[in-house]
Amino acid sequence: MPRWDRRTVLLGASAMAVVPLSAVAARRSKEEIMTDTPKPVPFGESDVDWKAITEDEWRQRLTKDQFRILRKEGTEWAGTSPLNKEKRKGTYICAGCHLPLYKSEMKYDSGTGWPSFFEYIDGALGFKKDYKLIYPRTEYHCARCGGHQGHVFKDGPDPTGLRYCNNGLAMYFVPDEDEAAA
Repeated sequence: MPRWDRRTVLLGASAMAVVPLSAVAARRSKEEIMTDTPKPVPFGESDVDWKAITEDEWRQRLTKDQFRILRKEGTEWAGTSPLNKEKRKGTYICAGCHLPLYKSEMKYDSGTGWPSFFEYIDGALGFKKDYKLIYPRTEYHCARCGGHQGHVFKDGPDPTGLRYCNNGLAMYFVPDEDEAAA
């Protein structure tokens, strides 16, 4: 007869919560996600009320996977983002509204399969609690358009000890001018 203690129940419930999330990510293959071409988003839209953009307008601006991640708080397959290998100097910007989120100096290889950062540009992110996996996590999003970026964990390197685990599809990388010319 199985033992039904608190730990067994919590572990079982956690496993059941992960299955639907994995199914959402699995709707498209890794190859489809990696070859998805981002839709062009006009730069210089300083007069846009980013919080007032409708769901249909977001669908026109973003790829299917970007929409699922940024607007529906989804995630991408680990290891699928080309940004994992990005080593040039530059700035990581929100794929929804192009707000600068991170400088390349803030990035590090966490070994998790997602682009990770130990710090962010002041004022670029907003935070909220996420209970989707039963236990509370801290979700963060773009402070301008509200697009979901990822979750922050307390297992990062010095000086902050934090790991901002970001979806690669939620960002674009803009190399510094001297890097772009090289």
